[in-house]
Formats: sequence, structure tokens, C-alpha cells
Amino acid sequence: MSQAPSRTVVVLAAGEGKRMKSATPKMLHPLLGRTLLGHVLRAAEAAGASRTVVVVGHRADQVRAHLAEIAPGATPVLQAEQNGTGHAVRIALDAIPEAAGTVVVLNADVPLLRPETVEALVAAHEATGKGATVLAAEVADPTGLGRIVRDADGNLERIVEERDASAEVRALREINAGIYVFDAVLLREALGKLSTDNDQGEEYLTDVFGILAAVGHPVGVHVAADAQETLGCNDRAELSRLRALLRDRVNTAWMRSGVSILDPATTWIDVTVTIEPDAVIDQNCQLQGATKVATGAVIGPDTTLADTVVEECATVLRSHSIGAEIGPDASVGPYSYLRPGTRLGRKSKVGGFVETKNAELGAGAKVPHLSYVGDATIGPKANIGAGTIFANYDGVNKNHTTVGEAAFVGSDTVLIAPVEIGPGAYVAAGSAIGKEVPAGNLGVTRAQQRNIEEWTVRRRPGTVSAEAAAKAAGEAAGSGE
Repeated sequence: MSQAPSRTVVVLAAGEGKRMKSATPKMLHPLLGRTLLGHVLRAAEAAGASRTVVVVGHRADQVRAHLAEIAPGATPVLQAEQNGTGHAVRIALDAIPEAAGTVVVLNADVPLLRPETVEALVAAHEATGKGATVLAAEVADPTGLGRIVRDADGNLERIVEERDASAEVRALREINAGIYVFDAVLLREALGKLSTDNDQGEEYLTDVFGILAAVGHPVGVHVAADAQETLGCNDRAELSRLRALLRDRVNTAWMRSGVSILDPATTWIDVTVTIEPDAVIDQNCQLQGATKVATGAVIGPDTTLADTVVEECATVLRSHSIGAEIGPDASVGPYSYLRPGTRLGRKSKVGGFVETKNAELGAGAKVPHLSYVGDATIGPKANIGAGTIFANYDGVNKNHTTVGEAAFVGSDTVLIAPVEIGPGAYVAAGSAIGKEVPAGNLGVTRAQQRNIEEWTVRRRPGTVSAEAAAKAAGEAAGSGE
């Protein structure tokens, strides 16, 4: 049984990204559920490396902290002075002297790179025994990108950065994607021969290819099947373009798996989201984070779900949800806000203009409209009338309210926590309830109503209200009432 080859991944993430004009390092800008760096690290997993090194530089502490969250097994290595990509890789290899076999080098700003492409690149390199292999792509507009220069036989001769290229080389449309595979021993030797004799005065990693070719070591070119995978970004306009391309890729994949997306151009789904076949996503929707949508569910239009679970055949209409669980056949919206800790049981309902937080609704429970439900447990089949407020905060502590099974809370009610409404109990509309309402009881706190006769005519003379009251009084007198 043959031994698996030793592999190391080096990700170059030290650059400042000046054109982003941001306090956030370019590599940490988000793109549909992951940062640019996160996308590249995900693709790099396909290399099957035993170690991953990330070269950090600008705002290194921020990048290290992010790595600790998303890739704790990766090793950050500091490039204190950014003296070029060759210098960065040399620092990385100095930090891992035991590295041997294959070294994969990726730039951290190519978030569309697919794991399959990395896997194919590494396989092609190792199968042909090349000293180095570069991932290339043919693009319509190569402006600003390094060019692949081949010899008369079609083999790689060298890689030339655009600022160092002649007019003839600039006319080439085959570009360097900034993704490479090297033999570790040959790479170390070639890095020691790099020069800074170029327009930027830096050590170019791409010069390694020319150095190896000049001494007879074979170097190869692997052409990406989809040139979009090789696109990087230098400013926010280019980042926006990548976001749209990734949106289209993600949406197409979901539609081909059996999900209905009614308007893909206005639907944004993070790469971390899970959707089952026969779910329907209407227009103007955002599905973010660890959101999961089950079969038969209908989302939108105009809905944002973040870290939310939506079970079978539930509907969410024109609403915003963070960290909630929406049970089977439950309905939400329109214009409701589900905050973390919300859990809706089967066939429960959160209607229009309702806000919930740390609230559990049992099966068939309803909060139809215009209510706030915070820190509460609502039993099965209970009904919460319009305008009800669960007053959960006393200025210091958050307190809990329990509403029992099949209880009925009338409209315009305040439930002052901590308080319990028993199963089958009723609360009269307009009440402020601060004590227990036992099972089957009616809770009432309204003051007795009294009417002050002719108040409007006496206290609001000359108003339209006074005129209407006087008219009604005259008509009543004329009819003998």
C-alpha cells in the first residue's frame, strides 16, 4: 500500500488591500457566509494537506483572531515587511522546516475557487512529476494580471507581471491565477535565488517558474475549466462583482437540487445554508449563517433568515428572523421580528407586526398581531389578543411569563412578569395582569367605566366633534329617545 504524499498549504494573506479603503483587512471582508480567506481555506481543504500555514501581515492580530475561529488548526506566520510573494512563501517555509513533498500556494483573495479545481491541480502536478505547476485561465480582459508565457512547444517558459511585461506579452490573454503547486525541495532552492530586480523591487514567487525551467526542471500549466474561479478583488466594486457571481452559482446549484427560487437576482443565500427539495424561496430574500429550510416551506417575499431553522411546510412572509426555530406548518408574518430563542410549535402562528424573543409557542398557539412576546412560554392552542405586551424587564432582570394550554388573553393586555396564566384561563381585554390567573379563571383589572354627559359640547365648543355631538343629541331629542 503506497504512502500518501506529504502536502503543505500556504495561504498568502498579508496584504493591506489599500484600495478597499477599510479598517478591515481585505481578506476578512465577508462574501455570502464566509470571509474571502474563509472561502480560500475551504477550497484548500481539497489538497489534503497535513499542515496549513497562513502568512499574515497587515492587521495581523485581526487575521489571527479570525483564523482561531474558522481554522484553529492553521498556523499563522508573520510577514512583518511585505517584500513580495516570494518573500512571504520563504518565511512560511522557514516556519515549517519539516515540510516536504508538495507545497500548494494560494492567494487569499480568490473566493470563487472550487475545491474540485484545487484537487485537480494537485493531482495533475503530482501525476506528471513537475517541479512546479501554475493554475492558469484564459480571460477576455487580462488587464492588471500576470501573463503566462509559453515556449514554441506550448510549455511554460515564465510568468510575467503586467507592470514588467512588454506590449507583446500584455497582448496575451492566458493569465496567472495566483495558485501554484511546487515540489518542496525545488521550491526552497529557487526561493534562495529570487531577485528584487523588477518594477516593484520585490521578490516575485512567479520568478520561481523561470528559475526552475532555466535549469531543466519541468514546469507545468493547469488551465482552470471556469475562468471565474480565478477572479480576485482589489476594491469594493470588484468584491460586489464576486458576490453577484457567487450568488448566481449558489442559487443555480439549489435550483438544480429541487429548490424553487422565484427570483434568483434578488435572492442571496450564504454558502453555509441548507435547503431541502421542494422548498420555495420567493423574491427579495436573504438566507444567512446556519439557516436550514425544510421541504415544502415557503420563504418570502421580502424575508431575512439568519441562523434560523424552518421546518416542513412552514411559511415566513415579509419578516426578519435571527436564531429562531419555526416548526412544521407554522406561519410567520407579515412584518414580524423573531429574535434569538424563539421556538414555534407545529401549526403555531406569529402574525403581523409581532416581535418575539426567547419565546416558545406550543402547537397551535397564536399571536396574531401587534404584540411583543419576550421570555415566555405559551401553551398549545393558546391565543394572545392584539396589542398584548409581555412586560418581561423590570429594569434589572428579565422575568418569565407562562400562558397555559388553550388560555385566552384579550386584546390590549399587559402581562407583568413573572406571572402565570393557567390552562383554559381567560384575561379580559385591557387588563394589566401581575398576579397568577388560575386555570379556568377570568382575570380582570379594568377600572369601572363612567360616562360624563355632554362633556364634548361643554369642553370642546366649536370643534367638529362638538358639532357632531350636538347634532346627534338633537336627532335623539327629535325621535323622543
